[in-house]
This record gives sequence, C-alpha cells and structure tokens, in this order.
Amino acid sequence: MKLAILSVSKKGYDLSLKLKNELDNDSTIIKCDIYHKDVKKTFNLLFYEYDAIIAIMASGILIRSISHLLESKTTDPAILNIDDNGNFVISMLSGHLGGANQLTSKIAELINAIPVITTSTDVNNKLGIDVLAKDLYLSIDNTKEILFFNKSILDGKKVSFTVNSNGNYDYLFDYLSNNTLEIDVSIYFSSKVNDGEIEAECDNHKIILKPQTIVFGIGCRRGKSRDDIKKAVQIVLNDLDIDISRINRFSSAEIKKDEKGILDLSEELNIPVNFVELDKLKLFESKDIQKSEFVMSKFGIPGVCEPSALITAGYDSKLIYKKTAFDGVTISVALSK
Repeated sequence: MKLAILSVSKKGYDLSLKLKNELDNDSTIIKCDIYHKDVKKTFNLLFYEYDAIIAIMASGILIRSISHLLESKTTDPAILNIDDNGNFVISMLSGHLGGANQLTSKIAELINAIPVITTSTDVNNKLGIDVLAKDLYLSIDNTKEILFFNKSILDGKKVSFTVNSNGNYDYLFDYLSNNTLEIDVSIYFSSKVNDGEIEAECDNHKIILKPQTIVFGIGCRRGKSRDDIKKAVQIVLNDLDIDISRINRFSSAEIKKDEKGILDLSEELNIPVNFVELDKLKLFESKDIQKSEFVMSKFGIPGVCEPSALITAGYDSKLIYKKTAFDGVTISVALSK
C-alpha cells in the first residue's frame, strides 16, 4: 500500500512524523509520504497517486476538500480521518475494497487511539463479499452486485460458493472456516465454473470472483537452503494472512537460475519459478522499488526480488510487500492488476 499523510496543524504534523516512523517499518507499506497544509491543492495531487490517505484534521475540512474528487468505491483511495490529538481514527471512505477499515484498526493500535468503523456488515459482525474479495486478492466481475450481496447477508440470506473440482481452493476453504462470522455459507463443486474462478450466489444474484496473480520475488545469498527460503516465505504469508495455495509463481533474476534452494522449494511446493533475464531487469523502471547499489555495481540491475516479481506479475502490477530481508533471503510480493 502506498500511503500519504496530510496534516494542517503543528500537532497534526508531529503525529504524522510519529506515524511515518512506525509505518516505514511495516513491509506491507510500500511507501509513506508526509504533506503539510495547502489541503485542497494537495488532495488534488494525492488522490490518484496513493492507495490510502490519512488526513489529520477536522472532518469538515476533509469532506469539503475531497467531495469533488469522489468517483466510485472501486476506484477511490482509502481515506482515514484522525483528530489532532490522535484520540480517534475514522474510516471515512473505501472501507472494504480500498482497505480503509483494516488500515483504521492498524493505525489506531499504533497510536493507541479508538478506531471508528461504520460499515453495516462490520458493525453487525457479518462478512461482506467485498471484504472476502479484498482479503483473498480476488477481483469482482460485477461490482454493482456488491450492495445487493451485502444487504442480503445482513438480512441473513445464504451465500453459496461454487468452484471447479480441478482447482486448489485451500485458501478459500480455510478463509471461510475462520471468517464466516455469523453468515450462512455453503460450497459446491461444478465443472461449469471455470478452473480457478469462484462463483458466488445469493438469492439468484451472482458474482464471479477471479484470483489476481500473486508473485513472490526471491533473492538470496549463494547457497541458502530450501528450508531457509521456505521459512522466509512462510513469515511473509503470515504477515499477509494468506494461504500458501494463493502463491501463483516464484520469481528471481536469471543469475539465480541454478540456485538449488529456490529450485528445490519450487519443486516441493509445485509452484513454478520464473527467472527474469538481466536485459529486462536492466530496462525496468519503477519509483516503488528499493534499489541496491551492490546489485547494481555487480550485475547492472536495480535489484532482484522486487523488479523480478513486478515483471513476472505483468503490466501495471504493484507491490503489496516490499523487499524485506530474512537472514540472507529477501522476499517481496507483487500483485497483478
């Protein structure tokens, strides 16, 4: 998540610095930038450039500053509102698909504030269909149906999920067993559903959920074992709260194509690995990657795990876990659009 913090007062600015210091150590925060004053002008610049914006200011200033920018729950960034004293963190916009509700809980814990979340499914202890999609990195084919599904879930109506028996849906089964809360769900198998897709149905309305491609970029010191790399991968899975069955590919640079630890892990988990050519890595440009002077001086490329993951995930992919080191192993995670 790319995040911006915008403040108005001196107290708000000090709180921004405190938050940035905490969030810079969070591997799921790809970057965190601070802005101060010139609220309306700055919002015009930030709104389409960040996944989330934390506004430390009065709610009236925030609402008046963003009202002309709002478009859709599927495209608007997550917006959080915090008072100058850091007493409350309020999820204001894009609570589910944008991730504002989850971020609100995280920020509130960091600054010892009270989280304020008002979405109906959350306050009624129900699982929204868009929350499931967000948590499992699934795209929704018809976002107009989200409102109907969530209203039906609030009314206690049953939701069924149908999948193709040829696919691996461990991630879905585990998620539903742990997160259904108070909703009524069932799972069916049918060859009529495309392999990999999930058909959700509620009261004769349907939504198709399609998994986005998740790529784990791997870099490592020469000779790191399969178990060393697997341990690092598992830590990242825990941080992202996803099942190992959601990993679509591993990736690394072609200089690692004979790295036994990576090859052994790929074979053990039956996850293919893509070794990206050096020429592609040399030409790759992104403002979001952490460039390594050592790797650049030795191989002429900006890095290994982040650029290889983004290239493998495809055009317009994004990082959801920045390069993080684990005892000689570096891992990053890219998500397809």
